[in-house]
Amino acid sequence: MPEQADPTLDRPVRVLIVDDEPPARKRLARLLNAQDGFETIGQCTNGKEALETIEAEQPDLVLLDVQMPELSGLEVLEALDPETMPVVVFVTAYDQHALRAFELHAVDYLLKPFDDERFEVAVTRAKARIERGHLAGLSRRLLTLLRSVEGGQQGEPKELVEHTETEQAPTDRLAIRSGDRLLIVKVEEIDWIEGAGVYARLHVGTKTHLIRETLTNLAEQLDPERFVRIHRSTIVNRDRVRELRSYFHGEYIVILEDATQLKLSRTYRDSLDQIAGRLG
Repeated sequence: MPEQADPTLDRPVRVLIVDDEPPARKRLARLLNAQDGFETIGQCTNGKEALETIEAEQPDLVLLDVQMPELSGLEVLEALDPETMPVVVFVTAYDQHALRAFELHAVDYLLKPFDDERFEVAVTRAKARIERGHLAGLSRRLLTLLRSVEGGQQGEPKELVEHTETEQAPTDRLAIRSGDRLLIVKVEEIDWIEGAGVYARLHVGTKTHLIRETLTNLAEQLDPERFVRIHRSTIVNRDRVRELRSYFHGEYIVILEDATQLKLSRTYRDSLDQIAGRLG
């Protein structure tokens, strides 16, 4: 197993761009050059060239087109050693069913056509994973995922989902777009999260941040030992909970350290035991 990486890298993340379309490669290179902390080490036009370059250059991150001549994205990854495989962000034109599989298995992807902000979020997440050093587990998930997608499997195989859940490490930071800045929020500093459709509002002390992410998807990225869903539109950091008060019809009021009051609905009654046990 590779050694755990330091919390932050003392060098740029070395990135290989792989896409058979010249305009796509050019755009990826331009977007990457606009990001701090990344270095493009090369560009490949097909899977065979990508495999040779990955083995020779040992990049930290590969922006990988899934469908390519010579070798497909699956064949490239299968030919690599899972223990030393780089982090991969897929650049794909797969349909929505396949994208749902990507989301379930916590693999970053860029759906063509994607905007600049989505690219920024994807590479920031990839960098965070590289810094945490969880490369081998991610690589195994990539192979499992690609086999299921390219094999045309339908639905969400229970054993595949469970396998992923046991290996996926909770994220320790979230990237938030704010004007021309990209803010990095440490999840341990979040007090509670409020869902608003395809967005979520993070409450961090006296500040709030809006992120384009559904509450359900966000919950899958967070540590379940720390973050508890207490309502269809609310997730709370239970380390911030000061008091629980019974309310009407089996509901409870959750009071945080800063006196914020949130409702725990009957639907999420199991969350009461999680929080109360922690407070115990």
